[in-house]
Parts: sequence; C-alpha cells; structure tokens
Amino acid sequence: MLCRMGQIHLVRHGQASFDSDHYDCLSALGERQARLLGDWFGRCGRRVDTLHRGSLQRHRQTSDGLMEALPASLRPAADVHIDAGFDEYDHDAILLAQRPDLADPAAMRAWLAAQPHPRRAFQHLFAQAMTRWVSGTHDSDYPESWAAFRARTLAALQQAVQRAGGSRTLVIVTSGGPISAICQQLLRLPDDSACEVCYGLANSSVTSLFYSGERLSLAQLNNIAHLEVVADPALVTYR
Repeated sequence: MLCRMGQIHLVRHGQASFDSDHYDCLSALGERQARLLGDWFGRCGRRVDTLHRGSLQRHRQTSDGLMEALPASLRPAADVHIDAGFDEYDHDAILLAQRPDLADPAAMRAWLAAQPHPRRAFQHLFAQAMTRWVSGTHDSDYPESWAAFRARTLAALQQAVQRAGGSRTLVIVTSGGPISAICQQLLRLPDDSACEVCYGLANSSVTSLFYSGERLSLAQLNNIAHLEVVADPALVTYR
C-alpha cells in the first residue's frame, strides 16, 4: 500500500538590510516579499501543518510576515519550531579568512568605495572566499567548516521530518546556505556547485521537496511565482 508523500517548502528569507550596519533585519522590500508569499500560499489553498525557522531575526520576520498574510484556516495549529540548525553560515568569518585586512568595517567601506562597481566587486570577493571555505583545505581557519555546516543543516532537516511524521506539509524559513546544502545532497552535486546554487536563490523563493519516510526528493527549486504574479521586477532580489 502506497502512502501519500509529505511536502517540505524551504523558504529563503526576504531581503535583508545589506547596506546597513544591521544586516540581520528585513528591509521594507523584504517584509513585502514575505507577505506576498503568505498571500500566494493562501490563494493556492496551501495549508501549513508545521512551521520551522532558523533562529536569526530575518528568519523570524519572514515567518511572521508569511503567517500574518496566510488565512487563519491554513495556519499551523502548533507554535513555530525554532532550530539554529537552519541558520546561515557565518559569512563574516568566511570573508575575513580570505581578506583579514578588511576586518574593520571602516576598511571594508573604504575598499568598496574605491571600486568602480562596489556590488560586483563584493560579489567577486565573496565568491573567492566561499570557494576557499568549501574546498575543505583551510578548515582550521573557520569557526565552522563547510562539512560541519552541511551536516548540521541536514540533521536539522531530518529532525523536522521526524517530528512532523508522514503526509504533512512543512514550511521551513531559512537562508540560502542551508537550502543549497540540502539541494547539493539531494542532487549529489560536488561541493563547489553548492555555492552556485546559493548565489541564484532569490529572496523569499520557495524550494520544495517531497518526503516519504526517510526518502527525500527535490520537486522544485527557487520558485518565485508569488513575486512574478505582481509583475514588478524590483521585487526579485538576491541580497
């Protein structure tokens, strides 16, 4: 007898405050992205049986906005489950292991101001730093290695599935790193490809999985239908 599969929707948080001293806080646009996602879930009649999120402020704000816009009849009965296993990697530690001379925020601002295209320059620098981290050849330079980060993300996912039981719909609000680590595992991609997955994940995007027992499969990646339906390109952001 076949059992009905459960679903897991991995939600990347809304746009954070990239140009602020308080990155771990949604921008006004990020708050709107979260509400649009909740509204879209509602229009699709998508009931959320269980809600999980990481412990970061941007995770909380995204899940709050999503739930506020979701009709009450589709909201989970239980409180949100908070699990730091779904938290993002320490991007500051990764970046500074590549460029320790930029540890002072003033030095970073000065370096960016000197670049012809600051955002492009930062992305290039960050990609180099991520490649170094994921390579596994300098693990002692980081508070958490790539292998350890991936392991705790997968452990958090397994725990969420076990807690939910079968044939349930889970929403997990997290960050791009955990989502890319999960996709890497499911698609059996090499480590360096996980970074490429992460860079392409839009804010508030939905990556969906099916699960049955301990078996997981990828159903869709980086869905932004809730943003596209508004027909405003400015809603689609990646930082």
